[in-house]
Amino acid sequence: MKTFEFSTELLPGLPEELGLECLSRLPYTAHRLAFRVCHRWRELLQSLDFYYHRKRLGYTQKLACLLLVFNSAIQNGPKNPSVSASSSYGIAVFDSVSQSWDRLAPIPKYLNGLPLFCQLASCEGKLVVMGGWDPVMYDPVTDVFIYDFVTQQWRQGKDMPSKRSFFAIGACGGRVFVAGGHDENKNASRTAWVYDLRTDEWTELGELSQERDECEGVVIGEEEFWVVSGYRTESQGQFDGSADVYGFKSEQWRRVEGVWEPGRCPRSCVGIGEDGKLLNWAEIDPGVRVRASGGRVFVTGSEYGCGALGFYTVETKEGQNSKMENISMPNEFSEFVHAGCYAEI
Repeated sequence: MKTFEFSTELLPGLPEELGLECLSRLPYTAHRLAFRVCHRWRELLQSLDFYYHRKRLGYTQKLACLLLVFNSAIQNGPKNPSVSASSSYGIAVFDSVSQSWDRLAPIPKYLNGLPLFCQLASCEGKLVVMGGWDPVMYDPVTDVFIYDFVTQQWRQGKDMPSKRSFFAIGACGGRVFVAGGHDENKNASRTAWVYDLRTDEWTELGELSQERDECEGVVIGEEEFWVVSGYRTESQGQFDGSADVYGFKSEQWRRVEGVWEPGRCPRSCVGIGEDGKLLNWAEIDPGVRVRASGGRVFVTGSEYGCGALGFYTVETKEGQNSKMENISMPNEFSEFVHAGCYAEI
């Protein structure tokens, strides 16, 4: 761990280590205000060393970040996953400690709604939004945006190397991995790239063993990026039972057979059990969809097709049955959720 050195005291009258301890305990909701106090506090709060220091001490907090539809034309009755002309995408944030909901400020480039079907990922206390379709023209976009929870501001990152939709995404150690999906001509892809938040650069990875459209991505144990199922261009909708796995140490792909039920769409159903192995959350109930995972798992689902959505958190412990707890949802946030991730702040 880096030793923090400052020319002025963090907190007047206190030794540096005590001042650091006090600031480490600040809840994330106070970071924006603390950021404005002085240059030294601002420097500290934006430091990756300080982020990992808080994480090591257990002072970080996980927030569920959910991409959902706001201002839908259907405000009452069953929720519909289709996006109407009066709908717009936005990001809701759920704090499981305070049981509170909030909506992130819109991205300046998309004040009237995020790109449709964009993807979310989070690492090192920041939220990343990638790809999707232009909400007006419905054309695929390559935009990358990063939200800083300390400053509560968006910045634009380097564009994705190519247009792709419905791709796998995962994040680990300041990097976001993307793979598969399809291009603007709906041709399934087998390419993969990694985006480095620190350098704002993209690096191409080796190709997948096959094309994988509508695949699902998940990082397991901070060691591997799994690209699960998907289908080839010529076999649309025929989901495969295999996965391609990228090892962070080996920097190589390997193919794994028989990890998914052939014919079942993996989108929003892939999870990680307490044993660190891949699991299918839809086995709990066919209507369940995972929207964020990280310690506690955030899921949505309905009792029947097109029924009202329920929102739950699930805790799983090895050797025990999963415990599902209902979450109270304000009407503003009770629309269909299209994607999600946990941000550790």
